[in-house]
Amino acid sequence: MYSLKPLAIDAIPAALARAERYRLLNEPEQAESICEDVLAADPKNAPAAVMLILALTDQFPTEESGLVSRARAFVDQLEDPYQRAYYRGLVAERRARALVGRGGPAAAFTAGDWLRQAMTWFERADDLRTAGNDDARLRWNACARFFMRHRQLREPREESPTPPIMSE
Repeated sequence: MYSLKPLAIDAIPAALARAERYRLLNEPEQAESICEDVLAADPKNAPAAVMLILALTDQFPTEESGLVSRARAFVDQLEDPYQRAYYRGLVAERRARALVGRGGPAAAFTAGDWLRQAMTWFERADDLRTAGNDDARLRWNACARFFMRHRQLREPREESPTPPIMSE
């Protein structure tokens, strides 16, 4: 096993800028690695935690093995209640969009559930927002428009009753 090399505290700003660039270059695994290094050096670094959450959710369309749980765990570590609500919504929204992108018969129902959950979190974040911060409203509206474009997601998931087995 390799021993990871620690990041110097004074290198954190440049490392976060590099992580953002990797996200923009669609290399979320590189951004994830950098954020993990930053958090190892400074565990309370909220910008690194947020960037890591975003890097993890960037990977939802191609891989999910534990990514949703990891992203949620980092969201739960955020100290700001607004950020916790907002990023819980973001994780749910991105999960929904990834499911729709993959398709499949059950994806529409599951994605609809995730999208409704996202909208609930964005409403909570909106209640906690500071003046001039309409980010949660913008995300809620984006979710609403996604529902309007994808009509198969509109109805809440209903459990169909299992018909009784009739035997002699």
